[in-house]
Amino acid sequence: MKVLLDHDVPDDLSYLIKQLGHEVTLLRDTLPWDSPVLHFAHETGRVLLTCNRDDFLRLAESLPHHGIIIVIRRRTRADEKVALFSLLERTGESGINGNINFA
Repeated sequence: MKVLLDHDVPDDLSYLIKQLGHEVTLLRDTLPWDSPVLHFAHETGRVLLTCNRDDFLRLAESLPHHGIIIVIRRRTRADEKVALFSLLERTGESGINGNINFA
């Protein structure tokens, strides 16, 4: 699975996703802050991983996407990693693609 990490996603989560064998692109390495993130993710065939729930839930209603994973902020990064790992293991790529999931 190809994943695009939004600006607000901690780098530690990218390491976990890579360890699970997925391809990771950091948005900050690709687009400036004000670019159309969801459009870019869709055009490049990537699932968007973000912590920005409000903006992307609203955008997902009107824009096509290959899937959005919204990471819920937790007390520690380790807790966030566990939640993301659990989601990826439980749903698999088919459960992620085209859907909005919370980790």
